[in-house]
Amino acid sequence: MEVSIWMVVTILAVAAGAYFAGSRFSKKDADAIVRQADDLANKVIEDARREAETITKEAELKSKNAAIEAKEEYEREMREKKRELQNLEKRLLQKEENLDKKVALFDQKELDILKKEQVHSAKEQALAEREDELKKAVGAQMAKLEQISGMTAGEAKKELMNAMESEAKHDAAKLIKVIEEEARETADKKAKEIMALAIQRYAGEYVAERTVSVVPLPSDEMKGRIIGREGRNIRALEAATGIDLIIDDTPEAVILSGFNPVRREVARLSLEKLIGDGRIHPGRIEEVVAKSTEEVDLSIKEAGEQAAFDLGVHGIHPEVLKLIGRLKYRTSYTQNVYQHSLEVAFLCGIMAAELGINVKQAKRAGLLHDLGKAVDHEVEGSHAVIGAELARKYGESPKIVHAIMAHHEDEKPSTVLAVLVQAADALSGARPGARREMMETYVKRLEDLERIATSFSGVSSSFAIQAGREIRVMVSSEQVSDEQSLIMARDIAKKIEAEMTYPGQIKVNVIRETRAVEFAR
Repeated sequence: MEVSIWMVVTILAVAAGAYFAGSRFSKKDADAIVRQADDLANKVIEDARREAETITKEAELKSKNAAIEAKEEYEREMREKKRELQNLEKRLLQKEENLDKKVALFDQKELDILKKEQVHSAKEQALAEREDELKKAVGAQMAKLEQISGMTAGEAKKELMNAMESEAKHDAAKLIKVIEEEARETADKKAKEIMALAIQRYAGEYVAERTVSVVPLPSDEMKGRIIGREGRNIRALEAATGIDLIIDDTPEAVILSGFNPVRREVARLSLEKLIGDGRIHPGRIEEVVAKSTEEVDLSIKEAGEQAAFDLGVHGIHPEVLKLIGRLKYRTSYTQNVYQHSLEVAFLCGIMAAELGINVKQAKRAGLLHDLGKAVDHEVEGSHAVIGAELARKYGESPKIVHAIMAHHEDEKPSTVLAVLVQAADALSGARPGARREMMETYVKRLEDLERIATSFSGVSSSFAIQAGREIRVMVSSEQVSDEQSLIMARDIAKKIEAEMTYPGQIKVNVIRETRAVEFAR
Protein backbone atom coordinates (compact mmCIF):
# COMPACT_ATOMS: atom_id res chain seq x y z
CA MET A 1 0.00 0.00 0.00
CA GLU A 2 2.82 2.42 0.87
CA VAL A 3 4.71 1.59 -2.44
CA SER A 4 1.67 2.35 -4.59
CA ILE A 5 1.21 5.73 -2.96
CA TRP A 6 4.82 6.63 -3.58
CA MET A 7 4.46 5.54 -7.26
CA VAL A 8 1.42 7.80 -7.72
CA VAL A 9 3.27 10.68 -6.15
CA THR A 10 6.22 10.09 -8.49
CA ILE A 11 4.03 10.01 -11.62
CA LEU A 12 2.20 13.13 -10.58
CA ALA A 13 5.53 14.84 -10.06
CA VAL A 14 6.70 13.81 -13.53
CA ALA A 15 3.45 14.98 -15.09
CA ALA A 16 3.73 18.29 -13.32
CA GLY A 17 7.25 18.68 -14.51
CA ALA A 18 6.25 17.93 -18.07
CA TYR A 19 3.43 20.38 -17.85
CA PHE A 20 5.67 23.15 -16.70
CA ALA A 21 8.32 22.26 -19.24
CA GLY A 22 6.01 22.18 -22.26
CA SER A 23 8.63 23.72 -24.42
CA ARG A 24 10.57 20.55 -24.39
CA PHE A 25 7.65 18.03 -24.74
CA SER A 26 4.65 18.15 -27.02
CA LYS A 27 1.13 18.36 -25.78
CA LYS A 28 0.46 14.90 -27.04
CA ASP A 29 3.25 13.51 -24.99
CA ALA A 30 2.04 15.41 -21.98
CA ASP A 31 -1.46 14.12 -22.34
CA ALA A 32 -0.11 10.63 -22.68
CA ILE A 33 1.85 11.06 -19.55
CA VAL A 34 -1.19 12.46 -17.77
CA ARG A 35 -3.31 9.56 -18.91
CA GLN A 36 -0.74 7.12 -17.74
CA ALA A 37 -0.65 8.91 -14.50
CA ASP A 38 -4.45 8.73 -14.26
CA ASP A 39 -4.46 5.09 -15.10
CA LEU A 40 -1.76 4.41 -12.63
CA ALA A 41 -3.59 6.46 -10.00
CA ASN A 42 -6.81 4.65 -10.68
CA LYS A 43 -4.99 1.36 -10.47
CA VAL A 44 -3.34 2.40 -7.23
CA ILE A 45 -6.68 3.53 -5.85
CA GLU A 46 -8.28 0.26 -6.92
CA ASP A 47 -5.46 -1.66 -5.33
CA ALA A 48 -5.85 0.45 -2.20
CA ARG A 49 -9.56 -0.17 -2.15
CA ARG A 50 -9.10 -3.88 -2.58
CA GLU A 51 -6.43 -3.91 0.06
CA ALA A 52 -8.72 -1.95 2.38
CA GLU A 53 -11.48 -4.42 1.75
CA THR A 54 -9.05 -7.26 2.45
CA ILE A 55 -7.95 -5.62 5.69
CA THR A 56 -11.58 -5.04 6.63
CA LYS A 57 -12.43 -8.63 5.91
CA GLU A 58 -9.45 -9.84 7.90
CA ALA A 59 -10.48 -7.62 10.81
CA GLU A 60 -14.02 -8.88 10.63
CA LEU A 61 -12.71 -12.44 10.46
CA LYS A 62 -10.49 -11.86 13.51
CA SER A 63 -13.34 -10.33 15.45
CA LYS A 64 -15.55 -13.25 14.53
CA ASN A 65 -12.84 -15.69 15.61
CA ALA A 66 -12.42 -13.82 18.92
CA ALA A 67 -16.17 -13.87 19.45
CA ILE A 68 -16.26 -17.56 18.65
CA GLU A 69 -13.38 -18.26 21.07
CA ALA A 70 -15.05 -16.18 23.77
CA LYS A 71 -18.29 -18.02 23.18
CA GLU A 72 -16.52 -21.37 23.33
CA GLU A 73 -14.74 -20.32 26.57
CA TYR A 74 -18.03 -19.20 28.06
CA GLU A 75 -19.74 -22.38 26.98
CA ARG A 76 -16.88 -24.44 28.50
CA GLU A 77 -17.13 -22.57 31.79
CA MET A 78 -20.87 -23.00 31.78
CA ARG A 79 -20.51 -26.71 31.15
CA GLU A 80 -18.07 -27.00 34.08
CA LYS A 81 -20.39 -25.04 36.38
CA LYS A 82 -23.30 -27.10 35.21
CA ARG A 83 -21.34 -30.26 35.96
CA GLU A 84 -20.47 -28.95 39.43
CA LEU A 85 -24.06 -28.06 40.07
CA GLN A 86 -25.12 -31.51 38.95
CA ASN A 87 -22.60 -33.10 41.33
CA LEU A 88 -23.77 -30.85 44.15
CA GLU A 89 -27.35 -31.72 43.39
CA LYS A 90 -26.48 -35.42 43.50
CA ARG A 91 -24.82 -35.01 46.90
CA LEU A 92 -27.77 -33.03 48.22
CA LEU A 93 -30.14 -35.70 46.98
CA GLN A 94 -28.02 -38.39 48.62
CA LYS A 95 -27.95 -36.46 51.93
CA GLU A 96 -31.66 -35.93 51.73
CA GLU A 97 -32.13 -39.67 51.25
CA ASN A 98 -29.88 -40.36 54.25
CA LEU A 99 -31.81 -37.85 56.36
CA ASP A 100 -35.07 -39.45 55.32
CA LYS A 101 -33.69 -42.85 56.37
CA LYS A 102 -32.52 -41.45 59.74
CA VAL A 103 -35.86 -39.75 60.34
CA ALA A 104 -37.59 -43.02 59.59
CA LEU A 105 -35.19 -44.82 61.98
CA PHE A 106 -35.79 -42.24 64.72
CA ASP A 107 -39.52 -42.53 64.23
CA GLN A 108 -39.20 -46.29 64.62
CA LYS A 109 -37.09 -45.91 67.76
CA GLU A 110 -39.55 -43.43 69.20
CA LEU A 111 -42.33 -45.93 68.64
CA ASP A 112 -40.24 -48.63 70.36
CA ILE A 113 -39.53 -46.31 73.31
CA LEU A 114 -43.21 -45.46 73.64
CA LYS A 115 -44.04 -49.16 73.67
CA LYS A 116 -41.35 -49.81 76.30
CA GLU A 117 -42.59 -46.88 78.41
CA GLN A 118 -46.05 -48.34 78.32
CA VAL A 119 -44.66 -51.71 79.43
CA HIS A 120 -42.59 -50.08 82.20
CA SER A 121 -45.56 -48.04 83.37
CA ALA A 122 -47.56 -51.19 83.64
CA LYS A 123 -44.76 -52.89 85.57
CA GLU A 124 -44.36 -49.90 87.90
CA GLN A 125 -48.03 -49.90 88.62
CA ALA A 126 -47.90 -53.60 89.35
CA LEU A 127 -44.85 -53.10 91.62
CA ALA A 128 -46.56 -50.25 93.46
CA GLU A 129 -49.59 -52.45 94.05
CA ARG A 130 -47.29 -55.25 95.21
CA GLU A 131 -45.43 -52.85 97.53
CA ASP A 132 -48.70 -51.69 99.05
CA GLU A 133 -49.65 -55.29 99.65
CA LEU A 134 -46.24 -55.98 101.26
CA LYS A 135 -46.54 -52.91 103.48
CA LYS A 136 -49.95 -54.05 104.62
CA ALA A 137 -48.56 -57.54 105.28
CA VAL A 138 -45.55 -56.15 107.19
CA GLY A 139 -47.81 -53.88 109.20
CA ALA A 140 -50.01 -56.82 110.06
CA GLN A 141 -46.96 -58.90 111.04
CA MET A 142 -45.52 -56.02 113.13
CA ALA A 143 -48.85 -55.64 114.93
CA LYS A 144 -48.95 -59.38 115.55
CA LEU A 145 -45.31 -59.34 116.79
CA GLU A 146 -46.00 -56.38 119.08
CA GLN A 147 -49.03 -58.21 120.42
CA ILE A 148 -47.01 -61.39 121.03
CA SER A 149 -43.90 -59.64 122.51
CA GLY A 150 -45.80 -57.06 124.51
CA MET A 151 -43.46 -54.25 123.15
CA THR A 152 -43.91 -51.61 120.51
CA ALA A 153 -41.58 -51.37 117.50
CA GLY A 154 -39.83 -48.33 119.01
CA GLU A 155 -39.24 -50.13 122.30
CA ALA A 156 -37.94 -53.22 120.51
CA LYS A 157 -35.65 -51.05 118.38
CA LYS A 158 -34.34 -49.25 121.47
CA GLU A 159 -33.75 -52.58 123.23
CA LEU A 160 -31.86 -53.89 120.22
CA MET A 161 -29.76 -50.72 119.96
CA ASN A 162 -28.90 -50.89 123.66
CA ALA A 163 -27.86 -54.52 123.31
CA MET A 164 -25.75 -53.72 120.24
CA GLU A 165 -24.21 -50.68 121.96
CA SER A 166 -23.33 -52.73 125.02
CA GLU A 167 -21.83 -55.45 122.85
CA ALA A 168 -19.90 -52.88 120.79
CA LYS A 169 -18.52 -51.24 123.96
CA HIS A 170 -17.51 -54.62 125.28
CA ASP A 171 -15.74 -55.52 122.05
CA ALA A 172 -14.16 -52.05 121.84
CA ALA A 173 -12.87 -52.28 125.41
CA LYS A 174 -11.32 -55.68 124.73
CA LEU A 175 -9.80 -54.40 121.48
CA ILE A 176 -8.48 -51.28 123.22
CA LYS A 177 -6.94 -53.44 125.93
CA VAL A 178 -5.21 -55.70 123.40
CA ILE A 179 -3.96 -52.78 121.29
CA GLU A 180 -2.80 -50.77 124.31
CA GLU A 181 -1.00 -53.74 125.79
CA GLU A 182 0.78 -54.47 122.52
CA ALA A 183 1.63 -50.81 121.95
CA ARG A 184 2.71 -50.33 125.58
CA GLU A 185 4.91 -53.40 125.52
CA THR A 186 6.58 -52.36 122.27
CA ALA A 187 6.89 -48.67 123.19
CA ASP A 188 8.04 -49.34 126.75
CA LYS A 189 10.60 -51.85 125.59
CA LYS A 190 12.02 -49.55 122.92
CA ALA A 191 11.92 -46.44 125.14
CA LYS A 192 13.57 -48.28 128.02
CA GLU A 193 16.27 -49.58 125.72
CA ILE A 194 17.02 -46.10 124.35
CA MET A 195 16.93 -44.41 127.77
CA ALA A 196 18.92 -47.15 129.47
CA LEU A 197 21.52 -46.94 126.75
CA ALA A 198 21.64 -43.15 127.09
CA ILE A 199 22.04 -43.34 130.87
CA GLN A 200 24.69 -46.08 130.64
CA ARG A 201 26.70 -44.13 128.10
CA TYR A 202 26.60 -40.90 130.12
CA ALA A 203 27.87 -40.49 133.64
CA GLY A 204 27.85 -36.89 134.84
CA GLU A 205 28.32 -35.15 138.13
CA TYR A 206 25.39 -33.36 139.66
CA VAL A 207 26.66 -32.12 143.00
CA ALA A 208 24.38 -29.18 143.78
CA GLU A 209 25.35 -25.71 144.86
CA ARG A 210 23.36 -23.96 147.53
CA THR A 211 22.47 -20.33 148.10
CA VAL A 212 25.29 -20.03 150.61
CA SER A 213 29.08 -20.50 150.43
CA VAL A 214 31.43 -21.12 153.33
CA VAL A 215 34.94 -19.61 153.31
CA PRO A 216 37.37 -21.26 155.78
CA LEU A 217 39.54 -18.96 157.93
CA PRO A 218 43.05 -19.68 159.19
CA SER A 219 42.00 -18.50 162.66
CA ASP A 220 39.18 -16.73 164.49
CA GLU A 221 41.36 -13.65 164.69
CA MET A 222 40.78 -13.12 160.96
CA LYS A 223 37.08 -12.45 161.67
CA GLY A 224 37.97 -9.18 163.38
CA ARG A 225 40.17 -8.10 160.48
CA ILE A 226 37.39 -8.91 158.01
CA ILE A 227 34.94 -6.81 160.04
CA GLY A 228 37.44 -3.95 160.36
CA ARG A 229 37.26 -0.84 162.50
CA GLU A 230 33.59 -0.05 163.16
CA GLY A 231 32.67 -2.61 160.49
CA ARG A 232 34.05 -0.62 157.54
CA ASN A 233 35.74 -3.62 155.88
CA ILE A 234 32.68 -5.87 155.91
CA ARG A 235 30.46 -2.99 154.69
CA ALA A 236 32.89 -2.27 151.85
CA LEU A 237 33.00 -5.96 150.90
CA GLU A 238 29.20 -6.30 150.99
CA ALA A 239 28.76 -3.10 148.96
CA ALA A 240 31.31 -4.15 146.34
CA THR A 241 29.97 -7.71 145.88
CA GLY A 242 26.26 -7.38 146.73
CA ILE A 243 26.55 -10.44 149.01
CA ASP A 244 25.83 -10.68 152.73
CA LEU A 245 28.70 -11.84 154.96
CA ILE A 246 27.54 -13.77 158.03
CA ILE A 247 30.16 -13.89 160.77
CA ASP A 248 28.82 -15.83 163.74
CA ASP A 249 30.07 -18.29 166.30
CA THR A 250 30.98 -20.84 163.66
CA PRO A 251 34.67 -21.54 164.30
CA GLU A 252 37.14 -20.49 161.62
CA ALA A 253 34.47 -19.91 158.92
CA VAL A 254 32.60 -17.07 157.23
CA ILE A 255 29.29 -17.67 155.47
CA LEU A 256 28.48 -15.83 152.23
CA SER A 257 24.74 -15.59 151.60
CA GLY A 258 23.04 -14.41 148.39
CA PHE A 259 20.73 -15.58 145.67
CA ASN A 260 23.01 -14.42 142.84
CA PRO A 261 25.55 -17.25 142.42
CA VAL A 262 27.87 -15.18 140.20
CA ARG A 263 28.18 -12.44 142.78
CA ARG A 264 28.57 -15.05 145.53
CA GLU A 265 31.46 -16.61 143.60
CA VAL A 266 33.08 -13.17 143.15
CA ALA A 267 32.73 -12.57 146.89
CA ARG A 268 34.22 -15.99 147.71
CA LEU A 269 37.25 -15.47 145.46
CA SER A 270 37.76 -11.93 146.75
CA LEU A 271 37.58 -12.99 150.39
CA GLU A 272 40.00 -15.88 149.84
CA LYS A 273 42.48 -13.51 148.15
CA LEU A 274 42.15 -10.92 150.92
CA ILE A 275 42.66 -13.59 153.60
CA GLY A 276 45.68 -14.97 151.77
CA ASP A 277 47.19 -11.53 151.21
CA GLY A 278 46.44 -10.28 154.71
CA ARG A 279 45.90 -6.68 153.59
CA ILE A 280 42.23 -5.95 154.24
CA HIS A 281 41.01 -2.37 153.85
CA PRO A 282 38.34 -0.69 151.63
CA GLY A 283 40.73 0.36 148.87
CA ARG A 284 42.25 -3.10 148.63
CA ILE A 285 38.80 -4.68 148.77
CA GLU A 286 37.60 -2.74 145.70
CA GLU A 287 40.75 -3.66 143.80
CA VAL A 288 40.48 -7.38 144.66
CA VAL A 289 36.73 -7.48 143.87
CA ALA A 290 37.35 -5.92 140.43
CA LYS A 291 40.07 -8.47 139.70
CA SER A 292 37.90 -11.36 140.91
CA THR A 293 35.03 -10.13 138.72
CA GLU A 294 37.31 -10.26 135.69
CA GLU A 295 38.40 -13.78 136.62
CA VAL A 296 34.80 -14.95 137.03
CA ASP A 297 33.83 -13.40 133.67
CA LEU A 298 36.76 -15.21 132.05
CA SER A 299 35.76 -18.42 133.82
CA ILE A 300 32.19 -18.01 132.50
CA LYS A 301 33.43 -17.54 128.95
CA GLU A 302 35.78 -20.53 129.20
CA ALA A 303 32.99 -22.69 130.67
CA GLY A 304 30.73 -21.88 127.71
CA GLU A 305 33.49 -22.59 125.19
CA GLN A 306 34.42 -25.82 127.00
CA ALA A 307 30.79 -27.01 126.92
CA ALA A 308 30.57 -26.39 123.16
CA PHE A 309 33.94 -28.11 122.63
CA ASP A 310 33.02 -31.16 124.73
CA LEU A 311 29.79 -31.62 122.82
CA GLY A 312 31.32 -30.97 119.40
CA VAL A 313 28.82 -28.15 118.75
CA HIS A 314 30.33 -25.28 116.75
CA GLY A 315 29.19 -21.94 115.40
CA ILE A 316 27.45 -20.76 118.58
CA HIS A 317 27.41 -16.97 119.04
CA PRO A 318 29.95 -15.74 121.65
CA GLU A 319 27.19 -14.05 123.68
CA VAL A 320 25.30 -17.34 123.84
CA LEU A 321 28.48 -19.08 125.04
CA LYS A 322 28.75 -16.53 127.85
CA LEU A 323 25.16 -17.22 128.87
CA ILE A 324 25.88 -20.96 128.88
CA GLY A 325 28.90 -20.31 131.12
CA ARG A 326 26.72 -18.30 133.53
CA LEU A 327 24.59 -21.41 134.03
CA LYS A 328 27.57 -22.84 135.94
CA TYR A 329 26.54 -20.56 138.81
CA ARG A 330 22.78 -21.21 138.48
CA THR A 331 20.86 -23.97 140.25
CA SER A 332 17.32 -25.33 139.85
CA TYR A 333 15.93 -27.40 142.71
CA THR A 334 19.60 -27.66 143.88
CA GLN A 335 20.61 -29.14 140.51
CA ASN A 336 23.40 -27.25 138.75
CA VAL A 337 21.91 -25.95 135.48
CA TYR A 338 25.25 -26.02 133.62
CA GLN A 339 25.77 -29.71 134.42
CA HIS A 340 22.08 -30.34 133.73
CA SER A 341 22.38 -28.69 130.29
CA LEU A 342 25.44 -30.78 129.43
CA GLU A 343 23.66 -33.92 130.61
CA VAL A 344 20.53 -33.12 128.54
CA ALA A 345 22.73 -32.43 125.51
CA PHE A 346 24.55 -35.77 125.84
CA LEU A 347 21.28 -37.66 126.40
CA CYS A 348 19.69 -35.93 123.37
CA GLY A 349 22.67 -36.86 121.21
CA ILE A 350 22.65 -40.51 122.29
CA MET A 351 18.88 -40.90 121.81
CA ALA A 352 19.02 -39.04 118.49
CA ALA A 353 21.67 -41.49 117.26
CA GLU A 354 19.39 -44.38 118.22
CA LEU A 355 16.42 -42.77 116.44
CA GLY A 356 18.42 -41.87 113.34
CA ILE A 357 18.04 -38.07 113.44
CA ASN A 358 20.65 -35.27 113.37
CA VAL A 359 22.90 -35.84 116.42
CA LYS A 360 24.66 -32.45 116.40
CA GLN A 361 21.36 -30.61 116.12
CA ALA A 362 19.96 -32.64 119.04
CA LYS A 363 23.04 -31.85 121.19
CA ARG A 364 22.76 -28.17 120.30
CA ALA A 365 19.09 -28.05 121.31
CA GLY A 366 19.81 -29.91 124.56
CA LEU A 367 22.65 -27.56 125.48
CA LEU A 368 20.58 -24.41 124.81
CA HIS A 369 17.24 -25.59 126.22
CA ASP A 370 17.69 -23.82 129.61
CA LEU A 371 19.47 -20.77 128.17
CA GLY A 372 16.81 -18.46 129.61
CA LYS A 373 17.72 -19.42 133.19
CA ALA A 374 20.92 -17.39 132.81
CA VAL A 375 18.88 -14.15 132.70
CA ASP A 376 15.41 -15.14 133.99
CA HIS A 377 15.99 -13.11 137.17
CA GLU A 378 16.59 -10.03 134.98
CA VAL A 379 13.81 -10.49 132.35
CA GLU A 380 10.12 -11.19 132.89
CA GLY A 381 8.64 -14.40 131.53
CA SER A 382 9.27 -18.13 131.71
CA HIS A 383 12.82 -19.30 131.08
CA ALA A 384 11.70 -21.32 128.01
CA VAL A 385 10.26 -18.23 126.28
CA ILE A 386 13.24 -16.07 127.29
CA GLY A 387 15.69 -18.72 126.03
CA ALA A 388 13.84 -19.08 122.72
CA GLU A 389 13.93 -15.31 122.16
CA LEU A 390 17.66 -15.19 122.94
CA ALA A 391 18.35 -18.10 120.57
CA ARG A 392 16.34 -16.42 117.81
CA LYS A 393 18.16 -13.12 118.46
CA TYR A 394 21.58 -14.75 118.08
CA GLY A 395 20.79 -16.59 114.85
CA GLU A 396 19.79 -20.11 115.92
CA SER A 397 17.67 -22.13 113.49
CA PRO A 398 13.83 -22.24 113.83
CA LYS A 399 13.99 -25.92 114.86
CA ILE A 400 16.31 -25.12 117.79
CA VAL A 401 14.16 -22.14 118.82
CA HIS A 402 11.02 -24.30 118.72
CA ALA A 403 12.67 -27.05 120.79
CA ILE A 404 13.67 -24.50 123.46
CA MET A 405 10.19 -22.93 123.49
CA ALA A 406 8.37 -26.29 123.66
CA HIS A 407 10.42 -28.12 126.30
CA HIS A 408 8.00 -26.93 129.05
CA GLU A 409 4.85 -26.85 126.85
CA ASP A 410 4.97 -23.05 126.37
CA GLU A 411 4.45 -24.06 122.76
CA LYS A 412 2.98 -27.35 121.52
CA PRO A 413 5.85 -29.66 120.39
CA SER A 414 5.58 -30.24 116.63
CA THR A 415 8.94 -31.86 115.82
CA VAL A 416 10.79 -34.99 116.91
CA LEU A 417 13.62 -32.78 118.16
CA ALA A 418 11.30 -30.89 120.54
CA VAL A 419 9.92 -34.13 121.99
CA LEU A 420 13.45 -35.49 122.34
CA VAL A 421 14.56 -32.42 124.33
CA GLN A 422 11.48 -32.80 126.55
CA ALA A 423 12.33 -36.45 127.25
CA ALA A 424 16.01 -35.76 127.95
CA ASP A 425 15.14 -32.82 130.23
CA ALA A 426 12.66 -34.95 132.20
CA LEU A 427 15.15 -37.82 132.36
CA SER A 428 17.93 -35.59 133.70
CA GLY A 429 15.71 -33.87 136.27
CA ALA A 430 13.70 -36.89 137.41
CA ARG A 431 16.45 -39.38 138.23
CA PRO A 432 16.94 -39.95 141.96
CA GLY A 433 19.22 -37.44 143.65
CA ALA A 434 19.24 -34.95 140.78
CA ARG A 435 16.77 -32.50 142.29
CA ARG A 436 15.32 -31.67 145.67
CA GLU A 437 11.62 -30.92 145.40
CA MET A 438 9.92 -28.51 147.72
CA MET A 439 7.54 -30.09 150.21
CA GLU A 440 4.65 -27.81 149.21
CA THR A 441 4.99 -28.72 145.52
CA TYR A 442 5.22 -32.42 146.34
CA VAL A 443 2.12 -32.38 148.54
CA LYS A 444 0.14 -30.36 146.02
CA ARG A 445 0.96 -32.84 143.27
CA LEU A 446 -0.29 -35.73 145.40
CA GLU A 447 -3.49 -33.84 146.20
CA ASP A 448 -4.06 -33.00 142.53
CA LEU A 449 -3.61 -36.64 141.55
CA GLU A 450 -6.16 -37.85 144.09
CA ARG A 451 -8.58 -35.01 143.20
CA ILE A 452 -8.49 -35.90 139.48
CA ALA A 453 -9.00 -39.61 140.18
CA THR A 454 -11.97 -39.11 142.54
CA SER A 455 -13.70 -36.75 140.06
CA PHE A 456 -14.80 -39.77 137.98
CA SER A 457 -18.12 -41.48 138.63
CA GLY A 458 -17.87 -44.88 140.30
CA VAL A 459 -14.58 -44.18 142.14
CA SER A 460 -14.74 -45.09 145.82
CA SER A 461 -11.22 -43.99 146.82
CA SER A 462 -7.79 -43.14 145.37
CA PHE A 463 -4.24 -43.20 146.72
CA ALA A 464 -1.16 -41.45 145.30
CA ILE A 465 1.91 -43.59 146.03
CA GLN A 466 5.54 -43.96 144.91
CA ALA A 467 6.21 -40.23 145.51
CA GLY A 468 3.48 -39.30 143.08
CA ARG A 469 4.69 -41.63 140.34
CA GLU A 470 1.66 -43.93 140.69
CA ILE A 471 -2.03 -43.47 141.48
CA ARG A 472 -4.22 -46.38 142.60
CA VAL A 473 -7.94 -45.92 142.02
CA MET A 474 -10.49 -48.17 143.77
CA VAL A 475 -13.83 -48.41 141.91
CA SER A 476 -17.19 -49.84 142.90
CA SER A 477 -17.83 -53.22 141.29
CA GLU A 478 -21.57 -52.51 141.09
CA GLN A 479 -21.12 -49.28 139.10
CA VAL A 480 -18.04 -50.05 136.97
CA SER A 481 -17.52 -53.17 134.86
CA ASP A 482 -14.17 -54.68 133.87
CA GLU A 483 -14.41 -53.13 130.41
CA GLN A 484 -15.39 -49.73 131.83
CA SER A 485 -12.41 -49.82 134.21
CA LEU A 486 -10.07 -50.03 131.21
CA ILE A 487 -11.68 -46.96 129.66
CA MET A 488 -11.63 -45.14 133.02
CA ALA A 489 -7.86 -45.72 133.43
CA ARG A 490 -7.30 -44.21 130.00
CA ASP A 491 -9.55 -41.21 130.75
CA ILE A 492 -7.83 -40.54 134.10
CA ALA A 493 -4.40 -40.63 132.43
CA LYS A 494 -5.58 -38.21 129.73
CA LYS A 495 -6.97 -35.80 132.33
CA ILE A 496 -3.72 -35.93 134.35
CA GLU A 497 -1.74 -35.12 131.18
CA ALA A 498 -4.04 -32.20 130.39
CA GLU A 499 -4.16 -30.60 133.86
CA MET A 500 -0.81 -31.33 135.52
CA THR A 501 2.88 -30.68 134.93
CA TYR A 502 5.25 -33.33 136.31
CA PRO A 503 8.61 -34.96 135.52
CA GLY A 504 8.71 -38.47 134.10
CA GLN A 505 5.49 -40.47 133.97
CA ILE A 506 2.63 -41.40 136.29
CA LYS A 507 1.19 -44.92 136.37
CA VAL A 508 -2.61 -45.16 136.71
CA ASN A 509 -3.94 -48.37 138.33
CA VAL A 510 -7.73 -48.85 138.37
CA ILE A 511 -8.65 -51.70 140.75
CA ARG A 512 -12.06 -53.41 140.69
CA GLU A 513 -12.81 -56.33 142.98
CA THR A 514 -15.83 -58.35 144.08
CA ARG A 515 -15.80 -59.82 147.57
CA ALA A 516 -18.14 -62.59 148.70
CA VAL A 517 -18.34 -62.81 152.51
CA GLU A 518 -20.19 -65.43 154.49
CA PHE A 519 -19.99 -66.64 158.09
CA ALA A 520 -20.04 -70.26 159.22
CA ARG A 521 -21.91 -70.62 162.48
